[in-house]
Amino acid sequence: MKINPKTNEAYKLFHNGILAFARVERQGMRVNLKYVERKKKSIIRKMKKLEDEFRQTVFFQHWQYTRGKPVNINSNAQLSHFLYNVKKVKIEKETDSGQGATDEDSLKQLNIPALDLLLERTRYKKPWDVLNGFEKEQVNGCIHPFFNLNIARTYRSSSDSPNFQNIPKRDEKIMQMCRRALYPRPGHQILEIDFKGIEVAIAACYHKDSRMLKYINNPKSDMHGDMAKQIFMVDDFDKSIPEHDVLRQATKNGFIFPQFYGDYYKNCAKNMACDWGKLPKSRWKSGQGIPMPKETLADHFISKKIMSLNMFESHIKRVEQNFWTVRFSEYEEWKERWWKIYQKYGYFDTLTGFRCSGIMNKKEVINYPIQGSAFHCLLWSFVRLDKIIQKEKWDTKIISQIHDSIILDVNPDELKHVVRIANRVTTKELPRAWKWIITPLSIDMEICPVDGSWAQKEKFKFREKLV
Repeated sequence: MKINPKTNEAYKLFHNGILAFARVERQGMRVNLKYVERKKKSIIRKMKKLEDEFRQTVFFQHWQYTRGKPVNINSNAQLSHFLYNVKKVKIEKETDSGQGATDEDSLKQLNIPALDLLLERTRYKKPWDVLNGFEKEQVNGCIHPFFNLNIARTYRSSSDSPNFQNIPKRDEKIMQMCRRALYPRPGHQILEIDFKGIEVAIAACYHKDSRMLKYINNPKSDMHGDMAKQIFMVDDFDKSIPEHDVLRQATKNGFIFPQFYGDYYKNCAKNMACDWGKLPKSRWKSGQGIPMPKETLADHFISKKIMSLNMFESHIKRVEQNFWTVRFSEYEEWKERWWKIYQKYGYFDTLTGFRCSGIMNKKEVINYPIQGSAFHCLLWSFVRLDKIIQKEKWDTKIISQIHDSIILDVNPDELKHVVRIANRVTTKELPRAWKWIITPLSIDMEICPVDGSWAQKEKFKFREKLV
């Protein structure tokens, strides 16, 4: 087995990262305990109401009758057995063990009204768990979550006590409910620095697809917009039009990123048409779906001779084939080469010096080096910022990180300096330190008002502040 020449570099990154994380853990983040207590009670009342309504449905009564003993509505195994073995519902998605899946997306696909109540109840359980974790782990009104570098197989970080990286992001309402509990020190404000498209940029450093690099290196190009035109068959696409921008977001999050992470056309088609486009699984009719500039999405698809989800799936299958065999063929060739390297040696080395080994499927082999290396860009920046804070004795402190973002408790008098240094470290110093980064790196920032909670963050036009 060959020795990885970058192993020592990787060790130093994690060693320095652990020391920086220790300072962040000691610093902590303020929690509004009165809000936490009040909101937990409110959530419990909401969950109880939804549970009572669910227990009154014919669906639950049938479940209770066939089981012959009390039903545990929190048991995925019991629900899976009732749905797929008793009611003989068609399985849309299987778990790794071959059982019918009961995750949120799978249950939504079943279109069973009673399950909407159960899903809504589950939706509220998540913020209760998060807020309860804040309450249990707080010390003198502050949480001090641990950030670990020794657990994730991707060599990314993890968090516990409480799990700060487990705060929901997909559901805006639930996310705000959790973030509303967290505050900076009095007289300070929370600043979040987020690497923009970091995993796409780092993936390009691995596969070096020439067309992808053109997209990344040309700020005027728009990969998501170009794909939206192809997927939704829109000739005059303009993302400044709200309806077109929705299609662009659907393409970005429902097709492009899922394709990069190993998803396939059927899931992509359903997500874009039904979840984003609000179209039914049955045959489409005029007036259905989200608005378009002149009509609805169903009207638009019907005009293009696509009348149902099945027909849209066939269209997306062709788009997927073109995506990998024509548009990004070099990316596809890299995936096959990378997979063969792992099959031959049983491991692969990342650009940041880490070695991933053990039993992995193809999707993991393709994704792990990208996810890990993207996080290491954040970790390098995190360590560098921490050193500057110590050296210059800032009142501003780093208080957290979530894979591709760094969160700081900022003294308003230091804000402009902090922003300037953070931008320099992430977009200038990092690429100079790691020569293998062949794509430009960029960041976004969001700022909260002085004494405001993390839920109050807004887009921060920091580039104007740098002029």
